Amino acid sequence: MILQPTHSANRLPSVLQEWGGIILGLLALYVPMYYALLTGLWTSQDQAHGPIVLMVVVFLAWQKRDAILNKSAVPPAVAVTLVGWVFLIAGLLSYVLGRSQDILTFDIGSQVLVFSAVLLITRGTQALKLMWFPLFFILFMIPLPGFLLDAVTLPMKIAVSTVAEQVLYWAGYPIARSGVVLQIGQYQLLVADACAGMHTLISLEALGLLYLNLVKHDSLFRNFVLALLIIPISFTANVIRVMVLTLVTFYFGDEAGQGFVHGFAGMVLFIVALTLIMSVDSLLQYFSKRMDAAKAKSANARVTA
Repeated sequence: MILQPTHSANRLPSVLQEWGGIILGLLALYVPMYYALLTGLWTSQDQAHGPIVLMVVVFLAWQKRDAILNKSAVPPAVAVTLVGWVFLIAGLLSYVLGRSQDILTFDIGSQVLVFSAVLLITRGTQALKLMWFPLFFILFMIPLPGFLLDAVTLPMKIAVSTVAEQVLYWAGYPIARSGVVLQIGQYQLLVADACAGMHTLISLEALGLLYLNLVKHDSLFRNFVLALLIIPISFTANVIRVMVLTLVTFYFGDEAGQGFVHGFAGMVLFIVALTLIMSVDSLLQYFSKRMDAAKAKSANARVTA
């Protein structure tokens, strides 16, 4: 019995021949950057979503690998190749500026330009269209400027703490609020940035857009409405998280609220957000079917008339 080499094994030498140098160059550029992120920025609670976003990007890109590696693809036009080189130069300049000046926005953001350039030069616009969402998802790894975070985070925390206070007050709990500090019983809780800040909203927005990309609805209306509703869904999930932590502190004490349960509440946040997104999606599907049925019934009525 003679074992025949697999298709993947046959293709490996040609893939390495074409992509080996490119892969080595990209690794030389971005392995040091990711090592710095893993040992620095991503160790903070605010940026803990960074490694998750990276894994999602790798997973989404891996799903498109066969289409990208296909050598039978139509070679890119000269104009497309020139645009690719412009992207590459801009991306490398952004990378050099970001690394030399420690500006993570330019450092991390350069990947979008560099990877887009590689796709345009080697495979053309069709490959870039296939990979647009993984490239777009890289943006969720970029930390926002401090002035923008400060301007948005405080109003968000006030809004979340206000809604949480009102709901618990209506439920009969002895709760009051001063700014972003909640007083329930003998306990005081500060609504921190990690509980209701911009970083949490960005993480939940990324979760919602990933859900939209994976389910791939044909209805443009359904996708558009669900994308718009992700923001209020994220806000609601934040309110539920703050309420859970407040109630845990009220019933079990400050140590329980600030200990393991506080960390577990972050997981609850994403579970609640995903549940809300799927529930809203199911409602949209129900109304969409009703609308389609009504249109079909109206069309049949006109035909029979």
